[in-house]
Amino acid sequence: MSMTFFNLFNCGKTKLKLVFLAATPHLVCDIIFSMISKIYSAVNIGYDGNLVEVECDSNKGLPRFNIVGLADKAVNESKERVRGAMANSHFDFPNGHITVNLAPANLPKDGTHFDLPMAIGLLVISGQLLQKNVDGVLFAGELSLDGKLRPIRGALSIAETARKNGLKTVIVPEENAEQSALIKETTVVGAKNLIDVVLHLIGEKIIEPTAAPKLGKVSVGDTSVSISDIRGQESAKRALTIAAAGHHNILFTGPPGAGKTMLAKALTNLLPAPTYDELFEITKIHSIYGETNEIIYKRPFRSPHHTASFVAIIGGGAKATPGEVSLSHHGVLFMDEIPEYPRQSLEALRQPLEDHKIHISRAAGRVTYPANFMLVATKNPCPCGYLGDESHECECTQQQILNYQKRISGPLMDRIDMVVEVSRVPQKELLRPERDDAGEDDSLRQQVQKARKTQAIRNRGKTNSALSNKTIVAKARLSPKAENLLTTAAERLKLSARGYFKVIKVARTIADLNDSDEITEKEISEALQYRQQ
Repeated sequence: MSMTFFNLFNCGKTKLKLVFLAATPHLVCDIIFSMISKIYSAVNIGYDGNLVEVECDSNKGLPRFNIVGLADKAVNESKERVRGAMANSHFDFPNGHITVNLAPANLPKDGTHFDLPMAIGLLVISGQLLQKNVDGVLFAGELSLDGKLRPIRGALSIAETARKNGLKTVIVPEENAEQSALIKETTVVGAKNLIDVVLHLIGEKIIEPTAAPKLGKVSVGDTSVSISDIRGQESAKRALTIAAAGHHNILFTGPPGAGKTMLAKALTNLLPAPTYDELFEITKIHSIYGETNEIIYKRPFRSPHHTASFVAIIGGGAKATPGEVSLSHHGVLFMDEIPEYPRQSLEALRQPLEDHKIHISRAAGRVTYPANFMLVATKNPCPCGYLGDESHECECTQQQILNYQKRISGPLMDRIDMVVEVSRVPQKELLRPERDDAGEDDSLRQQVQKARKTQAIRNRGKTNSALSNKTIVAKARLSPKAENLLTTAAERLKLSARGYFKVIKVARTIADLNDSDEITEKEISEALQYRQQ
């Protein structure tokens, strides 16, 4: 028997192999079809996205649908969603042995957003779409059984991955389009269902790209609590203004009902509105967490309960999701009655307070999330809360008080820039008529914004609290008398090196609020009073 092999003909991603078997006196011709399509998608690994190639292959054999490439259960369940969506959208599901490979195969894949790229890949190998229709496009979206597209988490990170890899077009569910359009260099198409996606790809029904969102909606924060709502507490308001101006961590201590929580909630009204870069990072981290499909236009204010788990506050779990320290990025992390939180969670705050990011290490790998937040905490002076209160007698023993105070370790306290004692407000002050003083918030906010602008120019965009010790010494400009006062006070108060530099940073912020280029004895004296514990 003689055998002749003809060359392999390539038609795009479609391969047609002709095998002729020459025998006397008959000629047998066997035609074997092998179809492969390549669709681009992405997967979020921690804070960053990674490009994924969804390869679809159809061969002869019993009807079968396999997904390979380290896919989790949600991805494997895509088989039934894709089959139902294609059938109910009046598309033909390909016959034969279907294999979908998510490459690179060693990268863990999770989420439901692979439904859409899988469906597009199957349409290509079945000849209902051409490979050239989908080249240069990244797809992400969950399919319902009737073919509609459901919103996904991490859409902004997925669009950012497309830009980094040179893909010019991103097709996502309509609900995720505005958020994804924050990536200005990429054309974002928001689709309602699978049929609209196909018609758009073949040019029958073009979907208008989503315009880049305007930042006119940017808000300063929660307006439910304002500074003018707080009676008295002038020294605490001053400390709050300093903390907002320099992005300093602050702890309020005092008896119950003194207004500590109200002061903390009013802080977001003093902070300046987020910049475009900050808004982008805030939205991205919340999108990865799956908390919103929209753009977040204001700084976050996170207030986890003291019963929250270590993973909920710090982040982690099987998929290394972000915790409260990351969800409060560029915002406020409020810990009410901080001694009641588990010690493990409190000690874990030490790294993000210092580095402004959190590293989560697991057996499967390591991820890093941003965690540049302001820590605002409150605590009572003792378990009953009335130690030092003139109007109420404390019922705690000395040992109970010592044990209560030890719940916050020295290293953690050393990372808190300002400690402010809040006393009880006299009842007469509480009953006074409400002042028509809405301008107090505006006045303090303008002071904070002015000080922040001064810091941004001097510190190249950083706040005083974010400067290294070497940089703050070069930028501080202490007068000789201020330097002598600081050295003497540091010896008497036995300040650590970290505490010493934190006093300088707080004093620099006070000088910025006072429109002073030089730090004088006045600023050092005020900064030192916030270090006395």
